[in-house]
Amino acid sequence: MRMDEIEWRYQGNSVRVGMTWHGQGLSVLMLPALSSISTRSEMWPLQERLGSWFTTLAIDWAGFGDRPRPALRWSPEIYRNFLAYLLNEVVPRPFATIAAGHAAAYCLDAAAARPGSTGRLCLIAPTWRGPDDDGQKKPNVYPDQPHG
Repeated sequence: MRMDEIEWRYQGNSVRVGMTWHGQGLSVLMLPALSSISTRSEMWPLQERLGSWFTTLAIDWAGFGDRPRPALRWSPEIYRNFLAYLLNEVVPRPFATIAAGHAAAYCLDAAAARPGSTGRLCLIAPTWRGPDDDGQKKPNVYPDQPHG
């Protein structure tokens, strides 16, 4: 495992982003959910499993993770630009991209804009059960809907 950092520039602003490399072989980009509680570290167990066959890069989203969040007017356009930067400069044409939660939508958008740029997609959602989910069956509040 190799911890690293990049400095991404967007409209004259500098954004430091943490990343973790692991393994050897074809490249796999790993993107956690866009969430104030999600970081690249949630990808580590999967990186360990894939590391024998792939060079994995788990990277935080710009403005998230364990680095300072610059005072920008954060928007979907910024995240699209950040992903384009990753796919052009950091991990060009990975074998695959694994994206969790809302990151999946950004990857689909990137793949539609530039076919082949993301490699194979593995989209993971939902990523979290929620603070009140203890795994127990709950009463069905919508009686006309199936309940699991």
